[in-house]
Amino acid sequence: MEQCWRWYGPDDPVTLDHIKQAGATGIVTALHNIYDGSAWPLDTILERKRIIEAAGLTWSVVESIPVHNSIKIGAAERQRYAGWYKDTIRALAKAGISTICYNFMPVVDWTRTDLMYRLPTTGYALRFDAIDFAAYDVFVLKRKNAEASYSPARLKEAEARLKSLSDEQIE
Repeated sequence: MEQCWRWYGPDDPVTLDHIKQAGATGIVTALHNIYDGSAWPLDTILERKRIIEAAGLTWSVVESIPVHNSIKIGAAERQRYAGWYKDTIRALAKAGISTICYNFMPVVDWTRTDLMYRLPTTGYALRFDAIDFAAYDVFVLKRKNAEASYSPARLKEAEARLKSLSDEQIE
């Protein structure tokens, strides 16, 4: 098993030197500056790989190639974006990167309701709370017909949760 570390690219405050010092040998990353569904150019992939290898690490995993919403919703132009997605996979293969993680979540890449959840260990983590999500969806966002997406029990929990939150927490 290879110990890999998620790195968000050259602007990540966690440097490749820090990652290497922590004992990782592999990097999980993407070209985060290319998020519009266009193909990743091979030369850009190779440059990122060169930066990683210069630090004594290996670009082991791509997470992830953004999936354009046109693909997710089956829009007319989805074939163009699917073609660019495939071009990116081919370019990664030419660069020697063969492991690609992806997610095809509709609309958002990932959803969390708390970006600074305090752990019992005094650390912090991202967290998703389904009741918070329902409260926001139904009572703050007021998405049309949102109530139909939840059970009566969940709606009751969401309403109670909303009442317990301050305006600052809601915002």
